[in-house]
Amino acid sequence: MRRLLKPLLAFVLGLFTVLGFAPFYFFPIPILTLAGLFHLWLHAPSRRAAMLLGFAFGFGMFGAGASWVYVSMHDFGAMPAPLAVAATMLFCAVLALFPALAGLLQQLLGRGPSAWKAGLIIPAAWVVGEWVRGWVLTGFPWLATGYSQVPASPLAGFAPVLGVYGVSLAVAASAGLLALGVEGGRGKGGGASSFILHPSAFIFLALWLGGFALQQVEWTRPAGAPVAVSLVQGNIPQEMKWRPDKVRGTLSAYERLARESAGRLVVLPETALPMFYDEVPPGYLESLAETARARGGDLIVGIPEYRALDKGGEYFNSAFSFGAAPPQIYRKSHLVPFGEYIPLKPMFGWVLNVLHIPLADFSRGAAVQQPMDVAGQKLAVDICYEDVFGEEIIRQLPQATMLANLSNDAWFGRSFGPPQHLQIAQARALETGRWLLRATNTGVTAIIDQKGEVVRQAPQFVVAVLEGEAQGFAGETPYVRFGNRAVLVLAGLMLALGVIAARSKLSPLKKGE
Repeated sequence: MRRLLKPLLAFVLGLFTVLGFAPFYFFPIPILTLAGLFHLWLHAPSRRAAMLLGFAFGFGMFGAGASWVYVSMHDFGAMPAPLAVAATMLFCAVLALFPALAGLLQQLLGRGPSAWKAGLIIPAAWVVGEWVRGWVLTGFPWLATGYSQVPASPLAGFAPVLGVYGVSLAVAASAGLLALGVEGGRGKGGGASSFILHPSAFIFLALWLGGFALQQVEWTRPAGAPVAVSLVQGNIPQEMKWRPDKVRGTLSAYERLARESAGRLVVLPETALPMFYDEVPPGYLESLAETARARGGDLIVGIPEYRALDKGGEYFNSAFSFGAAPPQIYRKSHLVPFGEYIPLKPMFGWVLNVLHIPLADFSRGAAVQQPMDVAGQKLAVDICYEDVFGEEIIRQLPQATMLANLSNDAWFGRSFGPPQHLQIAQARALETGRWLLRATNTGVTAIIDQKGEVVRQAPQFVVAVLEGEAQGFAGETPYVRFGNRAVLVLAGLMLALGVIAARSKLSPLKKGE
């Protein structure tokens, strides 16, 4: 029984980590919970024990933080409840393998408690695990610990320089230093004073002051005058969205909302029109275009697209622009496995018979596409899940002056999913030094400034047109220039230095130290 106490503690620490993310925003909590995990890792007796601790922590964090997966599969995908519970648990267990691998990595590179292991090896191993999770099997970087600091924490200042993984590294380094201070003070009475008086406290303070100083830097500069924008939230229930008898009502609602909007740039959500582009009634799109042209502006709307080929055809999740500027198209490139396409279809094609998801076989758009030239702005458009991948968003920069995300978070229902997705969008704005417009079906529809702050936000699950002004920006942040390469180099250097120092036994942590 005693063997299970530490994994159980790690699981509970993982559960509490979720409080650092939206909608709670208690950003110090992930630092404390990671410090607890790192303390357990420092005293793990074996590689297997370290992996079990990492897995338990990850299963707790993803089990609570990604619980919206059940909502998507059961409530809207019509998967039977027992199967949806099993699939959600399996999904969370797969994600928990990455903290487990981080536990294995830190155990392989540094054995026993040491200052170098706590301060360098473990934080770098944690971030490497998050980065690998962001691309293996197309990637799932949701709940990267760096997001928990956006936008209020001083550590968010590292986002324009090193991206969200750089913020994760700052979080993990803070946790490692905290664990190190507590370890170093165990023989000196313990308690909070042991950390305050420990040398690691000064490094901790310097790290946070550095993040605060970076928050004061203006990485980009305003370009041109602000533009009036209208973000349309149709609030079409997901269970009604694709019903043939509801299509006419949906078209009428969006046409009315577009006419009632006041912005020079009007943005509608992902797949706002529940039909293929070539099936839209004649004159409907021209009506939308005329509404935009009357204001000297443009309208962007999500519409599924079918393109005929010599052999069959292909489908795209697309966004179209209409109005004063020439028509333009953005086609979604990073698709959601099992939601927008079936990987290894001969093996997993049966999933289509279990999940009732419309249009689950999209094709990928080009990896690199040009920003839309609309309403006097160069708009870097992405669709739904794509904004989770920061290094893909910067492909349209520094040319783009503004970002736009068209999404349909109705799939998440009333769960943690929509506010977490908003926080991810805030990180993208902060990384790029650009305002970001989020037009969603049921929320969270929002205007976000270049500092990652929400300027205006529509309430969820209501029909709304969010009116406001958005400022275009020019220039490039260090993250736009270097992407994730900079944080990977830094993590690699930390691992190398930590291994060299730890193996030379320069600073073992002894009880009397």
